[in-house]
Amino acid sequence: MSNISRRWFFEQCGVGLGAMAMNALAAANPQPHFAPKAKRVIFLFMAGAPSHLEMFDNKPQLAKFDGQLPPAELLKGYRAAFINPNSKLLGPKFPFARYGKSGAELSPLLPHLSKVVDDITIVKSMSTDAFNHAPGQLMMNTGAMIFGRPSIGSWVTYGLGSESKDLPAFVVFSTGKKGPSGGNSCWGSGFLPTTHQGVQFRSTGDPVLYLSNPAGVDNQLQQDSLAAIKQLNQRKLDSTGDPEIATRISSYEMAYRMQMSAPGVMDLSQEPKHILDLYGADPAKPSFANTVLLARRLSERGVRFVQIFHEAWDQHGNLVKDITQNCKDTDQACAALVQDLKQRGMLDDTIVIWGGEFGRTPMVQGGSDGRDHHPNAFTMWLAGGGFKPGITYGETDELGFNVARDKVHVHDLHATILNQLGFDHTKLTYKFQGRNFRLTDVHGEVKHGILS
Repeated sequence: MSNISRRWFFEQCGVGLGAMAMNALAAANPQPHFAPKAKRVIFLFMAGAPSHLEMFDNKPQLAKFDGQLPPAELLKGYRAAFINPNSKLLGPKFPFARYGKSGAELSPLLPHLSKVVDDITIVKSMSTDAFNHAPGQLMMNTGAMIFGRPSIGSWVTYGLGSESKDLPAFVVFSTGKKGPSGGNSCWGSGFLPTTHQGVQFRSTGDPVLYLSNPAGVDNQLQQDSLAAIKQLNQRKLDSTGDPEIATRISSYEMAYRMQMSAPGVMDLSQEPKHILDLYGADPAKPSFANTVLLARRLSERGVRFVQIFHEAWDQHGNLVKDITQNCKDTDQACAALVQDLKQRGMLDDTIVIWGGEFGRTPMVQGGSDGRDHHPNAFTMWLAGGGFKPGITYGETDELGFNVARDKVHVHDLHATILNQLGFDHTKLTYKFQGRNFRLTDVHGEVKHGILS
């Protein structure tokens, strides 16, 4: 067949490569393996690693042995990021009290979360494989410590698709002083089609860069330009069948629809005063609270996965001062999200996740007031989506160093989240480089003890 006749065949026939690519893209989403308990996720990612020992995990024995060396057998084979493992123990810097009917223990750093403890699941027995920020953040978000794997948000949108025609299925915000150490790979699509990668929104100005038309470009000129670009892309798609071109066409169309829908979604002035006060949000001043409220607004409008990266929790020194400010900046809005979703009837089918990439050491760093990275044990909390409310799951040893009961590895957490979204984590796969990959790789088990 000549080049001309081959081109004519693919462009003119209804079974052309372009049509097949578009059909493959449309049918790319697997169906849930069983009835889901949840249909959306909001992940409040506290990048930098909050200290479980100052917030969630009360350790009287650690206070008792403050200033002493840890037992030698405890440190056998232990790898720290920066400190000498033989550094002295550092007692908790805040007292703890019990709250709610569940009697969950929290420090005074979390006065707002203490009001919703009966609606959340506190997991004190998390563990991970990484002890530095970039690999730890990649591990928590992609299930691997290397670049190039799809993020959990991408896997979720690959599995469930989108509920919104006018907004991306996966939206990302970055708050705090800087972005995550793992970079945009934390919300990348890896080897999944790029239509599943996270779209980064801004909390002020245009939600997405270049969303507004430049000066001199009116709506008609824009439509004409988009039509011409689509025609060129379609011709290339018809001749090559490259699904990434189909993704590009879809992205242009989504961007145009977002010009109409996104600005309204991002307008917090539409919220009543009592809701703004609940979150501690102020439309006139950028804040973490504003962003959490935006997450709820986006979720209401069909965004499948919203993730907020708040990079501020790396307390190698100035622990008391900095973690106090961190909690002041975030505690009210995180608790408000749980309350707000519940009063709107959305908490039952929304999974809220709070946590960082690992914990902090029971040993001191930076003289008298700091903690190093610690992968062996840390705390996260979840709410909604069929997670059992009002429980504390797992425990660490008397120094908060290792998990003593009911360990939950990052792979287990991912498996459990996918389970609540209707997927068997061993079957949600994508073939790449000759083998089937999954979020949990060859690991992970569903932790039914934290499920209702």
